[in-house]
Amino acid sequence: MSIMDFNVKKLAADAGTFLSRAVQFTEEKLGQAEKTELDAHLENLLSKAECTKHWTEKIMKQTEVLLQPNPNARIEEFVYEKLDRKAPSRTNNQEVLGQYMIDAGNEFGPGTAYGNALIKCGETQKRIGMADRELIQTSAINFLTPLRNFIEGDYKTIAKEKKLLHNKRLDLDAAKTRLKKAKMAEAKAIQLNSTQPEGDNFMIWAEEVTKSEQELRITQSEFDRQAEITRLLLEGISSTHAHHLRCLNDFVEAQMTYYAQCYQYMLDLQKQLGSFPSAFVSNNNQSSATSMSNASVSSSTAVTTSLLPSTSNTVITPTVSDLKESSGSRKARVLYDYDAANSSELSLLADEVITVYSIVGMDSDWLMGERGNQKGKVPITYLELLN
Repeated sequence: MSIMDFNVKKLAADAGTFLSRAVQFTEEKLGQAEKTELDAHLENLLSKAECTKHWTEKIMKQTEVLLQPNPNARIEEFVYEKLDRKAPSRTNNQEVLGQYMIDAGNEFGPGTAYGNALIKCGETQKRIGMADRELIQTSAINFLTPLRNFIEGDYKTIAKEKKLLHNKRLDLDAAKTRLKKAKMAEAKAIQLNSTQPEGDNFMIWAEEVTKSEQELRITQSEFDRQAEITRLLLEGISSTHAHHLRCLNDFVEAQMTYYAQCYQYMLDLQKQLGSFPSAFVSNNNQSSATSMSNASVSSSTAVTTSLLPSTSNTVITPTVSDLKESSGSRKARVLYDYDAANSSELSLLADEVITVYSIVGMDSDWLMGERGNQKGKVPITYLELLN
């Protein structure tokens, strides 16, 4: 037998199988043929795999958008990845902004207040840009790559075996249909040839029934084997979930590191610029509003209180100005941690309560603080005076 004859016969056999599957599929859709249902466990595994693939794709794509909002940059990175080449390094938005600030500060003059502040802000923005670059790199390796490997590797294998199982199921149902038709034809031949049951027509259909039964046994065996292979692959989805959970923890840790770095950078910048924390400004505003409200109530009831003995004292929230004008001391709550720059200052811990007072000639931004036997200067921007 020549190779060409073998190829022609194989092509004819494949075409016959394809036609048989197409006929079976069409008859099932039209409700003219029975369909073998998969067992409930296998159906549940298939549904779980499809659900995993669906949400993994969505999470992966949205994470890519989060890490790289620029769609053109994402397309470029995708092309370089497919070409197995390293994408060129580019500056991110924070680094560009930081460089603009530094250039502007140098032009305005590093010796000026505004120029110096711009340079400090620019350096901080560039550090944030580097932290952002590290976040993208770490997340791509520890989170995105495992998700992509599942979509492009494991799930493709599952989809291939699932399709093969579908074809084996069509072959099985087609064999069942042929056997059913052969038995019906055999029974009809027996009725037509009741006087000669061993006639040629009867023998033809008897052979067809035997052939169909043998074909059914083969297709049933192939279907069962493929169902087992598919089931074993699908049961690995639980391991995939466990692996993706570890990757998710790595992603969260990378984000936590990034945001902690950004917070520390901005906190250091705030100290360098000497700006007031928003919480302190808010507390001072609330204190001023309370003082004005109490003063209004006090003035409106002046006549009554002059005739009646006072039963309570008017509460006025103290301010830093009041403390500096008086010679007494007050309790204050620390808003933020503070590390002393030298021996004349007092280190602070957030939420602790210390005693503060003013000394004549002291800088307006500082108070003297005491904690037990420890004493030193403390910045007023880190304090909230208590009643």
